[in-house]
Amino acid sequence: MVSYSARSSILIVDDQPTNIRVLGEALKNDYQIKMATTGLKALEIASSDDPPDLILLDIIMSGIDGYEVCKKLKESHKTEKIPVIFITAKNQESDETKGLEYGAVDYITKPFSTPIVKARVKTHLELKRHRDILEDLSTLDGLTGIPNRRKFDEYLEREWKRAVRDSYPLSLIMIDIDYFKLFNDNYGHGKGDECLKKVAKNLSMTARRPADFVARYGGEEFCSILPNTPIEKAAEFSELLRHNIENLNIPHDFSPAYNKVTISLGCASTIPTIEKSYELLVKSADNELYKAKSDGRNQSKCIDI
Repeated sequence: MVSYSARSSILIVDDQPTNIRVLGEALKNDYQIKMATTGLKALEIASSDDPPDLILLDIIMSGIDGYEVCKKLKESHKTEKIPVIFITAKNQESDETKGLEYGAVDYITKPFSTPIVKARVKTHLELKRHRDILEDLSTLDGLTGIPNRRKFDEYLEREWKRAVRDSYPLSLIMIDIDYFKLFNDNYGHGKGDECLKKVAKNLSMTARRPADFVARYGGEEFCSILPNTPIEKAAEFSELLRHNIENLNIPHDFSPAYNKVTISLGCASTIPTIEKSYELLVKSADNELYKAKSDGRNQSKCIDI
């Protein structure tokens, strides 16, 4: 989700620098301003690791025009949710209709009124903030507060595609709390929920790299995605996760494996290719988890595929 503790950023796209300066002067006191004088540059900025929160886009430009820029933005998963407002001299109803059909959220004709531009920018940024909040809530597990299965699926697919493109290893760890049903049955579901929260928090805190990802997969099962991580490092991380959960010292007198809460882990790593699928990685990690549980639990099993 976009952070609104800092000022929102706006990308102004126009092949006339004078027009950019006018808009920039009107908005710079309230927002961070980014600028582009070509459609290609606008797409590059929008697709970067620091994308704008909103785009003010001219239609009539040399090279790729505004309609095509908007179309490409809406076709990309990375940029499709950035709101676009057309600001253009094209003032026919058919022009406005076309712009909205391409996915713009608003259409302002030149010469524009500065107060109207500022008001509409504020409105659409506020709407985007609310959408971002709702989207974030829909991808968080209600009990533990960490990402849920839906977010896991999205993240794994995205990182798989990135690994295919950049040819680096991707690792996945499937994690299961040992004998959690016995814990719930004997300590009660309230204590069970507390246990899940503590385990989720500890797993998340152990994943320190920004790209490392931990989610609740379902029930007492969790998972971790480790981009650009070979099997050796993934195996080390698996053992660190196991060790840290054991050190939480959550009593479990009913566990045949140990007298406190422990986890079993299955780890799989591969260098993704177009011929492979990320389902293979999930299945392989699941198989390793099954081996860890079959061999006595409170351990990790790893495979390089």
